[in-house]
Amino acid sequence: MTWGKYIILAYILFGAFIATLVGVCINQDVNLVSGEYYKEELAFQQQIDRISQTAMLTETPVIETENETLLKVTYAHFENVEDARLQLFRPSDPGMDKNFQVLKSQEDRQYFSTDGMTKGMYRARFLWTMNGQNFFVEQVIHL
Repeated sequence: MTWGKYIILAYILFGAFIATLVGVCINQDVNLVSGEYYKEELAFQQQIDRISQTAMLTETPVIETENETLLKVTYAHFENVEDARLQLFRPSDPGMDKNFQVLKSQEDRQYFSTDGMTKGMYRARFLWTMNGQNFFVEQVIHL
């Protein structure tokens, strides 16, 4: 073979390598923090306001695991809660996220079943409205 054939062969092999690399990259699963990332980014000022409102409270909710299948939220003011939800957010796999509706109650504890959920690290996000103001607490928990 002459040098010209080697150069052409090198270009063909390089092109095949690049085509393979592009194919692998296209098929790679990319998980964003949220499926509606851009929409949530635009509403981030509201989130900052929720966090600053929560910082002014004397007592905030505490989220912890009770045992392997229960999640406990402790808050002395559940009777004043107008609307609340608890989100378990799994950063490594958004398909494992779970939402719970938190009810107005005279009790200071509420329990939620985590039975059937994959063990690992979750971000527990508790959002609630009380006296017309929005609040937010986030804690890292391990199931």
